[in-house]
Amino acid sequence: MSERLPYANKDLGQHFLRDQKVITSITDDFKDKAKGIIEVGPGPGILTKNLSEHGLPFAVIEKDERFPEILEAFLASDRIRLTDALTVDLNEFIETMNLPTEDLWLVSNLPYNVGVPLLINFLQCDKIKYMTLMFQKEVADKVTPFMTKESKAMGSLMALSKNYFDVELLCKVPPGAFQPPPKVDSAVVTMTRKENPEVPLSEFRVFESFLRKLFAMKRKQLGKVLKGHYQSDKLESAFKACGIERTIRAEALSLESVINLYKELR
Repeated sequence: MSERLPYANKDLGQHFLRDQKVITSITDDFKDKAKGIIEVGPGPGILTKNLSEHGLPFAVIEKDERFPEILEAFLASDRIRLTDALTVDLNEFIETMNLPTEDLWLVSNLPYNVGVPLLINFLQCDKIKYMTLMFQKEVADKVTPFMTKESKAMGSLMALSKNYFDVELLCKVPPGAFQPPPKVDSAVVTMTRKENPEVPLSEFRVFESFLRKLFAMKRKQLGKVLKGHYQSDKLESAFKACGIERTIRAEALSLESVINLYKELR
């Protein structure tokens, strides 16, 4: 398969998946639950071919100008938007492409250099019910704790993701599964949106801002980290209400404690 792949654009963080077992795992993930599919960064259509065979409403977003012609083998040209996914308003895209407004499944082998900002955009689109996302190992560790002992540490990306989605590991992916092989391991994460998250989507930006403060120095004592942002009496009251010691480090908090602290301090 590698002989038929185009060259990978390093500036776009491209590594083309060639492991058929991983390809099947990704493209079968929510095929029996989804009512429509969005693929971000389909490249030369490695996942697109399988996804198109599910017979669901389907549209893709691709930045590389080389690929729409290749992708037209799997879907009509008007189902392909040639643009940078970071600039796309997903709600507008869904409406324009006449995609279902519920039970949408987003699939992406995320470029290594923009995986985090794209994930943050995806989290905020309430029409997306399911996601199957490929990350480099270091980012996957920050989304759900399954890769290493260090990844058990709580962080802002994990708190955001797990407040809004149920998150699980689908599979680990070694460098040899790609052409060209990256220098790091990867992982595929499967995500299902929670119907009633503890922090509603309407508070996403406020919650995200709080998390940035909370985890700015996640290995320092929480009392010292937050004292520059909140009045001391309010901070002490919040710690007491949540049963949190001011000497704890942010990375040692559970998701429940993070959310409780946010609710006390907002």
